[in-house]
Amino acid sequence: MVGQSPLGPGDAVLLQPFVHQVGGHTSMLTYDEHTVCKPLVSQELSFYESLPLAMRQFTPQYKGIVSVHLKKDSLGNLTLIASPSLGQPDSAGGDPAVTLWHKCRWSHSQVTKTFKDSCPGKVLLRTELQYHTDSLLEDANGKQAERKSYNPWGLHCHRQHLNRMSSKHNENKLHQFLLLENVVSKCSYPCILDLKMGTRQHGDDASEEKKARHIKKCEQSTSASLGVRICGMQVYQADTGHFLCKDKYYGRKLSPEGFRQTLRQFLCTGNQLRTDLLEPIILRLKALLAVIRKQSSYRFYSSSLLIIYDGQEHKEGADHHLPLAKTQGTNPCRVDVRMIDFAHTTFKGSKSNPNPTPHDGPDHGYIFGLENLIKILQSLSEGK
Repeated sequence: MVGQSPLGPGDAVLLQPFVHQVGGHTSMLTYDEHTVCKPLVSQELSFYESLPLAMRQFTPQYKGIVSVHLKKDSLGNLTLIASPSLGQPDSAGGDPAVTLWHKCRWSHSQVTKTFKDSCPGKVLLRTELQYHTDSLLEDANGKQAERKSYNPWGLHCHRQHLNRMSSKHNENKLHQFLLLENVVSKCSYPCILDLKMGTRQHGDDASEEKKARHIKKCEQSTSASLGVRICGMQVYQADTGHFLCKDKYYGRKLSPEGFRQTLRQFLCTGNQLRTDLLEPIILRLKALLAVIRKQSSYRFYSSSLLIIYDGQEHKEGADHHLPLAKTQGTNPCRVDVRMIDFAHTTFKGSKSNPNPTPHDGPDHGYIFGLENLIKILQSLSEGK
């Protein structure tokens, strides 16, 4: 059964880039405070509609489908509008965020202002949106510097997505988008690690050219040796008030030891290593591992795993000079682990592909990656 938009029949929302997207190439967009959306892929929809009960705690909640169309003003600025109809949002009332986007539209200078206005009290975006060689800016030594802003990766993906849509389709064409839970909505300063899981990344339907390309990427990265590689990261640095960001190009270059050091960096909030997070992360990964081992025929090709915690807790402890435990309340870690991106996931009984390539047993490449991830985190926990 196809889910419906949570909005009423007359409502419309101007979609904005999701500022905490740290990886991937598909544009993630903010629908409301608790919901993000992305272009619908039938194979991913089939996965969410057939999701095994045991996996639901490890995936974003599926909230339905919404129609989206592209809008261009007289100056050429582009917006994406989500609506059951083609009605124009009311700029005189309603959600102030919608009004803001109705006025600002899409341009490099205007989108910067929009994010600053829509995130009061948060870290500001840098004023320019420039990317070199399709990667985050690097210094002279090839290292990615600390960001004095939100992660720019989502803006990068959004710009490319708008360009593709505007070049291929007219304004009246309706596009279907998946509505999914915003898994970091409860975090004030989301620290996110995006891990590409498994030893194989290409789907069963990949062309020979694409298959060869993905195999090469795996062989030249930790995907082959560890079954996991870093696809993106942002960590709130409490001592500077900035996010430290890494992208997928950084992750591809890492050796197994470099991967381990980056995991450690993910748990370092500037003032100290958050060793208190290790045990809850490991326990949640072990719980996921137990579930994956029982999923016969599933292959999660090219999917990612997010590890999430809130940098806010550490910030409060530093700002108010209180013992960290007192600022953390009854839930000291707020750690989360979620699987995302199922456009190439295959399984027996898939509605989008009734006759998928037969795969027996669980996804051993994914399991290999989880086991290695747990081992590395355990070694960090033991101080090795």
